[in-house]
Amino acid sequence: MDKEIKPWAALGALIIGFFMILIDTTIVSVANPAIMKGLHTDINSVIWVTSAYLLAYAVPLLITGRLGDRFGPKNLYLIGLVLFTAASAWCGFSGDITVLIVARVFQGLGAALMVPQTMAVITRIFPPDRRGAAMGLWGSVAGVATLVGPILGGVLVDWLGWEWIFFINVPIGIVGFILAWRLVPTLETHKHHFDVLGVALSAIGMFLLVFGIQEGETYNWGTIVGPISVWGLIIAGIVVLAGFVVWQAVNKGEPLLPLKLFRDRNFSLANASITAVGFTVTSMALPLVFYFQVVRGLTPTESALMLVPMAVFTGGLAPLAGKLINRVNPRNVAVVGMVLLAGALYWYSVMLTPSVAIWMLLLPSAVLGVANAAIWAPISTTATRNLPPQQAGAGSGVYNTTRQVGAVLGSASIAALIQARLIAELPQQPGGSGAADFTLSGALPQALHAGFTAAMAQSLLLPAGISLVGAVVVLFFAKPKAVTDWTQSQTAAAAAANVSAAE
Repeated sequence: MDKEIKPWAALGALIIGFFMILIDTTIVSVANPAIMKGLHTDINSVIWVTSAYLLAYAVPLLITGRLGDRFGPKNLYLIGLVLFTAASAWCGFSGDITVLIVARVFQGLGAALMVPQTMAVITRIFPPDRRGAAMGLWGSVAGVATLVGPILGGVLVDWLGWEWIFFINVPIGIVGFILAWRLVPTLETHKHHFDVLGVALSAIGMFLLVFGIQEGETYNWGTIVGPISVWGLIIAGIVVLAGFVVWQAVNKGEPLLPLKLFRDRNFSLANASITAVGFTVTSMALPLVFYFQVVRGLTPTESALMLVPMAVFTGGLAPLAGKLINRVNPRNVAVVGMVLLAGALYWYSVMLTPSVAIWMLLLPSAVLGVANAAIWAPISTTATRNLPPQQAGAGSGVYNTTRQVGAVLGSASIAALIQARLIAELPQQPGGSGAADFTLSGALPQALHAGFTAAMAQSLLLPAGISLVGAVVVLFFAKPKAVTDWTQSQTAAAAAANVSAAE
């Protein structure tokens, strides 16, 4: 272990890569039309550019968190950063949609290697009484990145072309690697037996579940091929994951997922609440962007700029929220954030009309920013506060997995709801084509603006409701235990390590 650890410098280095990864989960959405045109492909193929990344990102998270425990979070982070950066260049040079999809898979794998290590390092290098401020900074990055992605993507596509949403990662990745190499400490590793069966069950189960949810709308929630159906895949994924849990319980060796993590009430509840957050944050953008572009005629960049107040308030207030939770119960801050999130989405739902003054829609965006600032750090701190260092990787892997599964579930659910509400609010088109197919394939006639807007407004009630469910879960957080003398325990641990090395 490094003799001198500079926690804030290490965190700054890690945030560069973390920010880049989070941007890449949203930046492609505004570039899809340009990619379709540039690579002469169809909508089903271009959707895979995002789906492949999400699948490759979500499936290995539980495994990569454990690998960080075994081989060191710094090593795993650097390997993932190299893979992510190289795959970004590969994406930019892709001249074929198939090549781009494959490159995105490797990008997702790189992200999966990196993300669990950021939380693990924070947990291990910051004492509990300063961890809230660190998680506040981490949370502000998470909140701002969800909006910077679409805005940056729109600007790059408009000015330089779709390839540059990937090329921009290359210099950032190089700088991030150099800083992480120099500033992130080499932490003590923990020898583990590698649970091969647990790895297989978790990977297969996650793949089946996430693929079924992500691709359900593509196959109309019906048959994929032969006897295989979307629901069959989802059910099979749940069954395999249940088998994984059973195996973890009966495994006499060292399981991949220590179930004793969930004996901590706050860890279990924090995972449930971050699933709701992932669902809400991912699903809320789609109805708004459709409304801005289809009804109000805004460009992708202009529609993303409508959410700038959210980014500004999140970035400005999240560090303050991180400091606040060192003095008050994090539960109180998180509940306020979840309720404000639901309230802002309900406000949007009530305000959306074809003729509402566009500037008025900036107001609920600002409330979303306040809500985001109050959510990420309290929940993250609550999840990791009581974890021992040797379980930090496993715990962060579980936490990030549940957040990502919530995001995938939110994406699939909002797409299905939007389609259902469009069919209900808009008339059937001549020739039997659905209303949703008509409205999303060309310009929307003025006469249909009211119906389309109503469908988008109604769809926003889903993420609002899920956010309220998350608020109820947060209410059951236990009050954090008093902070122990972390410095003394670290000194004792270092002394023991020195004695062991001397022997």
